[in-house]
Amino acid sequence: MKDSIRWLVLVGALLFSLTGFAAAVIETATGQVRAGPNAKAATAASAGQRIQRGSVIVTGAKSLATLKFDDGQVAVIHENSEFRVAEYIFVKDQPAKDRFSFELLRGALRLVTAAVAPRNPAAYAVRTPQATIGIRGTDFMLAIVNPLYMSVLSGTLGATNVAGTVAFTAGTTGMVASATTLAATISAAALPAAVSATFSQLSAIAVTAGGAVGATAAAAGGITPAAAAAAAAAAAAAAAVAGGEDDTPISATGTATGTR
Repeated sequence: MKDSIRWLVLVGALLFSLTGFAAAVIETATGQVRAGPNAKAATAASAGQRIQRGSVIVTGAKSLATLKFDDGQVAVIHENSEFRVAEYIFVKDQPAKDRFSFELLRGALRLVTAAVAPRNPAAYAVRTPQATIGIRGTDFMLAIVNPLYMSVLSGTLGATNVAGTVAFTAGTTGMVASATTLAATISAAALPAAVSATFSQLSAIAVTAGGAVGATAAAAGGITPAAAAAAAAAAAAAAAVAGGEDDTPISATGTATGTR
């Protein structure tokens, strides 16, 4: 009897630890989608697969992956991209313990984080080579083409690096030329063609934070497989964001909300 109790306690502790380290589920995987501890070790991934914190998601050409995080956040990862879940701590009844740290290493993605705002927005960060992105309940897109481009669909985000912090509100587009250059507001018309096409594809996907995971209607939260497949098909017609078509920073000005 004692041995049985010990065994049940051990199994329970193991299951709890595995849940604690899990972060998200792959809701859809179209084309070449891989996951693993790093890009080199990543292996083929499929819908329904659990993603642990520390994992890297890699997409190939004409591919698309969507992640639904345990707190309701959604990430739509574009083709030729590499996205890392650096840290993920979500304790449902203790928002002060939240820690959401992501890295966009290359390519492009859309993040819908509206559910984070009432909890602990200060615990959220997306790191890129050019800047760290913070949010205040936001739906936004990022694309790295050297420089970094941003587009805010709703809410507010801040782009921070050693040059200072610049806030971007809904409907604005921004650029960060380098890790030592202050972020700047630009017009959507100033976006490189490949980035503009990528943002159009990502923004066309119906997705909301929260709701059920799986093949449900977008209004209930998440992304339907049909929508993901349509976006991946559209991506085939655009230039790959990772390769870029213009490495020359676009001249623009911005208003700093931090210090230079």
